[in-house]
Amino acid sequence: MRDRRNGTKSLFLDFWPGYRNPETMELIRRRSLGMYIYANPISTQQKKYNEAILAKAEAIRCKVFIEVINEKYDFFNQDRLKEDFLAYFKNIVNRNFAKCDAAYKHFSRFCHNKCTFEMLDTVFCNKYKEYLLDTKVSARGKVMVNKPISRNTASAYWNIFKQVLTKAYRERRLVDNIASLLDNIPCTIPVKQSLSLEEVRKLYNSECSVPVVRKAAIFSCLSGLRISDILNLKWENIQTYADGGHYLDFKCVKTQRQTQVPIGDDAYELIQPQTTDKYIFSGFNRTMTYRVMQDWIKECGIKKHITFHCFRHTYASLQLELGTDIYTVQHLLNHKNVSTTQIYASHADPKTREAADRIRLTNVKMEMQENENINVNAETKRKKEKGKSKK
Repeated sequence: MRDRRNGTKSLFLDFWPGYRNPETMELIRRRSLGMYIYANPISTQQKKYNEAILAKAEAIRCKVFIEVINEKYDFFNQDRLKEDFLAYFKNIVNRNFAKCDAAYKHFSRFCHNKCTFEMLDTVFCNKYKEYLLDTKVSARGKVMVNKPISRNTASAYWNIFKQVLTKAYRERRLVDNIASLLDNIPCTIPVKQSLSLEEVRKLYNSECSVPVVRKAAIFSCLSGLRISDILNLKWENIQTYADGGHYLDFKCVKTQRQTQVPIGDDAYELIQPQTTDKYIFSGFNRTMTYRVMQDWIKECGIKKHITFHCFRHTYASLQLELGTDIYTVQHLLNHKNVSTTQIYASHADPKTREAADRIRLTNVKMEMQENENINVNAETKRKKEKGKSKK
């Protein structure tokens, strides 16, 4: 107990020896109960109040003591199964990306906004898997007519859900490692739509009804930046090399890592002259990538379905086609794993292109004709020599 100025005492739980919080790993020796009693009760009501509070404090002390013993000696706490798994799921995804939030929203819709840890088993989880494969409602609640979410999207949401289950098991919130008993949703290899060098030149040499859209699109083709980084790019992010040339030094929105990307002279001249605005692409927003950008692309005679992210694909594909090695492209795109970059290299790998030229039917035909001519000439020469010898 600790005395307070208003004549009351605050109640604490003392731990000796201290114990570590399994989530934060903080060593705890004392914890306030947030409860108070009268130091010198002067009435019957105050005495009854003290008795009631001390009884509740004792109940809490017993419960906490059991929890500490369970944690220390590896006993599973059955009371944890009554806790809200949905709230646990939400708390995790709030610290991550939009895709994690979408996975949470789908699961919340599936379980009708109610799910405790004890409700989780392989049957329940596999029903959620079937829901992901069949649902025609997006994470935002929009109904997609005759079109379920893509298999790769369903696979991504399913993997996030399994990761949450694994984390819960490691924190001893689940009795069994359910995630290890669940099969994956196989992915299909994504088709990365991109522009050819000639198509990029068409865009560069044409005007858009909103000039900043053209500037942002071409800049993405020349730098490989995502739209999130384009929107946040400031003039202060442009740095100059000691021997000339320029590069971007910025914090990537998706990975939250500091990133340096060199840019060529064409990309630098595209955004000049520098304005007084804080952002390089001031006035540009995501809604412009729909109608305005699509109309501009069609006016250039490009019939492909191009989103803004396709400009990043274009940058990667053109770099590989023009001979840049895959590890350099990985660094330029800020990919964590080279396997992600290899998706762009399926059609542009110099070794596969070289292998395709090794079997040349035209050369084989010419060699066969040359060999035939050599044989004919040798036979003619032999007959002539034979005729001369008879004479």
